[in-house]
Amino acid sequence: MLVPIAREGRPFVAGGIAVALVLLYFGPWTGAIGIALAGWVAYFFRDPPRVVPTRGGLLVSPADGVISHITEAVPPPELEIGAEPLTRISVFLNVFDVHINRSPIAGVVERIAYNAGKFLNASLDKASVDNERNGLTIRLADGRKIGVAQIAGLVARRIVCHAREGQALKTGERFGLIRFGSRTDLFLPKGVAPLVVVGQRMVGGETVVADLLSTEGPRRGEIR
Repeated sequence: MLVPIAREGRPFVAGGIAVALVLLYFGPWTGAIGIALAGWVAYFFRDPPRVVPTRGGLLVSPADGVISHITEAVPPPELEIGAEPLTRISVFLNVFDVHINRSPIAGVVERIAYNAGKFLNASLDKASVDNERNGLTIRLADGRKIGVAQIAGLVARRIVCHAREGQALKTGERFGLIRFGSRTDLFLPKGVAPLVVVGQRMVGGETVVADLLSTEGPRRGEIR
């Protein structure tokens, strides 16, 4: 089954194929290395379709990966969603994960803000503050706001965001990606409990991470 390739990755795939052809000229072994490299680049930029929950109030994961942190943290000031600590869910993406970012819920992009920074390991908690990042503030229909931060990692060097201020996003709609390993943070509205746990694997656009209409407390879990 062929999986679509994100348009941002097509130049890289074409470059990988060109390198593979050059290496093939020098011999089958070098050509095999080039073909493997081109195949990995295509695999990295894959953009599979997702089945997005459409029931109102559900927040889905903005990225594939594993939840590395769930903690109370003050949102980055550039998001302008207040200085009070909110629940932050951090999804860490390794180089084998799908790197497409998707909107966690339907709403209007009220603010987009880019901050230059370091390129620390994105699995570290301090990466939320120290690393290069791009933040989106999404205003919901009821007036509440959530924050999403695309965070560059140790290998990642390019954050891509297609969304624009004033744009209406649907739940699970693609809005960008981060190249070659990264992290995505989601800041929940005050009083909303996470329905996921640290160590849980996320499927971007599909896995429900919180429910605005639920009064359920934070979910607990353990590895078995």
